[in-house]
Amino acid sequence: MVHGEHLEKQVPGTLATVLGVSPTEVKAVSIGKNSPVDAGFTALGRRFVVEFKQTTSAASIAFAARQVLKWTERMRGAAVPLVVVPFMGEVGQRACAEAGVSWLDLSGNAHIVAGNLRVHFEGRPNRFRFVGRPADIFAPKSARVVRWLLIHPDEFLTQRGIARATGMEEGFVSRIVKRLESENFVVRGERSAVRPRDPALLLDAWRERYDFSRHRIVRGHVAARSGETLLRSAAEALDAEKVEYAATGLAAAWTFTQFAAFQLTTIYLAEDPSSALLRRLAFHEEPRGANVWLVIPKDAGVFQGGLSEGGVRCVHPVQVYLDLKAQPERAAEAADRLRTERLTWDRNA
Repeated sequence: MVHGEHLEKQVPGTLATVLGVSPTEVKAVSIGKNSPVDAGFTALGRRFVVEFKQTTSAASIAFAARQVLKWTERMRGAAVPLVVVPFMGEVGQRACAEAGVSWLDLSGNAHIVAGNLRVHFEGRPNRFRFVGRPADIFAPKSARVVRWLLIHPDEFLTQRGIARATGMEEGFVSRIVKRLESENFVVRGERSAVRPRDPALLLDAWRERYDFSRHRIVRGHVAARSGETLLRSAAEALDAEKVEYAATGLAAAWTFTQFAAFQLTTIYLAEDPSSALLRRLAFHEEPRGANVWLVIPKDAGVFQGGLSEGGVRCVHPVQVYLDLKAQPERAAEAADRLRTERLTWDRNA
């Protein structure tokens, strides 16, 4: 396994491989004095201007794409802006596409467009999982910081305020904020307060790594005429039993947007459901054909920012959007509608 400090040396060879030329045909060239980008190469009669990032952070990739594009626009003659990372995830790919910048990863994937040159490789696995993976940022407990920032995307929040709001120690919050800052996800204001640099990009990066299966899910069936009827009857039963709950997924998305009928009702519970509660819900555990998921979260942070909508308690739309990633039926369309109506952030704002 190659250590991080030597990764950049692999760029010419990997570029040669995806272009289908000999390594000797990829030659280093000057990119000018005081250049903020990392390297320049020529191959196939084209000049490539390269910005290399050892991290796979989507925010760093978006920053790199803007920087290399800006520099190539200043250069005399045509040049191909190229972002290179150990492995390019879906969010990083979208960031490059939005900037109109080509990309290459050292795992052998690439998307390079230059005049009549079209190169595209995908599906090759990440060879560098140890590089640039700030898992702590999006781990269930750490994600309380991310969630709170996305719930207040336009506000500068102090670390003390975040700690109080999320029920975590200031020292722990400070470490997560430093990670977020190092990955270009936040900007600082007065008194070291922070806010998301690009809320949409931060949400995309979190969703890319989000794993709903880390929660404990009890799948079952409740007889009901429709998903809406089931959701409302379940909410009434949970309120009557004084159980802390919040709907998510398709049911919550429908509650927020009224988009698309649904069959599956997903509800977070603060603790394991009692036998009495299951009887009141008329819930029968049944993994196959389940129309109810009762979910005991990996971390109670999922309840942060919860809202009451139409008499039903729901998690915040940020959490709903994440959870829709693991839902069936028309979950993808529901996620798009939720984002359009309730998470109205302008990218690169």
